Amino acid sequence: MSKPAPRLRVLLVEDEESFIDALTIGLDREGFDVTVCADGQAAIDTFAPDRFDIVLLDLMLPRVSGLDVCRTIRNLSDVPIIVVSAKGEEVDTVLMLEIGADDYVTKPYRLRELVARMRAVLRRRERAAATKSSAVDVLEVGPVRLELDTRRCFVRGEEVKLRKKEFALLGQLLTNVGRVMTREVLIDRVWGSDYVGDTKTLDVHIKRLRSVVEVKPKDPKYISTVRGVGYRFEKADV
Repeated sequence: MSKPAPRLRVLLVEDEESFIDALTIGLDREGFDVTVCADGQAAIDTFAPDRFDIVLLDLMLPRVSGLDVCRTIRNLSDVPIIVVSAKGEEVDTVLMLEIGADDYVTKPYRLRELVARMRAVLRRRERAAATKSSAVDVLEVGPVRLELDTRRCFVRGEEVKLRKKEFALLGQLLTNVGRVMTREVLIDRVWGSDYVGDTKTLDVHIKRLRSVVEVKPKDPKYISTVRGVGYRFEKADV
């Protein structure tokens, strides 16, 4: 007989008892082992890169905010982080995506949808790990140099720090330099064909990349917008 698949480990950072009880029971039935932290500091103290497969993170937490927890975890690991919060304003979504969250689910939610997003994020991580070794070592276009094996980015000779999705998105643009990449293709290749989040995630990441690559981000020379279609990395100064 084949061995059952290992249960995936979830760090649930949540302080509302009603959500904790329902999620713990529901995720257990779906094959997840859940560790609960009821405040932000406890989450930081509990987290270790090899201890959890995914993090579910509320924003409104005692002691340390969800934003600071997300930032701390992302500095330690690329473990998938899904924000689960009653704060659904666009500014909150954009901010959390910018500091490294992989997805954002607004309360109230359906357990089926949350689990689907969790599995989608985990699949994308597995695919990225499986293809990493086959990538070209270096991409260099205009002022940008990407070293794919070490995940380092240099702009005009100076190293800049990029988050995981930013690095992947810039890699797609450089790999297809001079070609228009549609929004759908970019989302599919960077976030996965099963991504069910908001498409404005792409625009947030493009804005961030322009702030790093362009001398004048509001008047971009390299990462150009093809209105109604998508984006293109230009071959040379325009």
